[in-house]
Amino acid sequence: MTHVGASLATHLGTALLLALLVSPAILAQEKESFSHERFTALQAQDAVILIDVFADWCPTCAQQQRVLAAFQEAHPDVPLHILTVDFDTRKDLVTHFEAPRQSTLILYRGEERVWFSVAETRQAQIFEQLLGALERR
Repeated sequence: MTHVGASLATHLGTALLLALLVSPAILAQEKESFSHERFTALQAQDAVILIDVFADWCPTCAQQQRVLAAFQEAHPDVPLHILTVDFDTRKDLVTHFEAPRQSTLILYRGEERVWFSVAETRQAQIFEQLLGALERR
């Protein structure tokens, strides 16, 4: 192996090691599309899960996204899992979660639903609910 090849292999190995060492809490805050399998697995772990029923065209949803991004920035180490449900394409889940419209936020701690909100955009209120659920773990 040439010096360049060995150096590249070393850098790739280091990058892989760092990726494996990334905090699970940081990974937990990544948004992901809802799946029943993932939701059930997180509930079994007694995880804190936010179901975010949104629509791309919804200005209230856009404001909620800004608040959630601010929460993630202010609390990067908290184990919050955000599962998204597209209001326009996942009517089965909209019905399942009884979301009356887009901009619905549903917070679970394990199997317990601890908060249900429609069109809430106040940062203090959303932060309070998320932190409260995380503290009760």
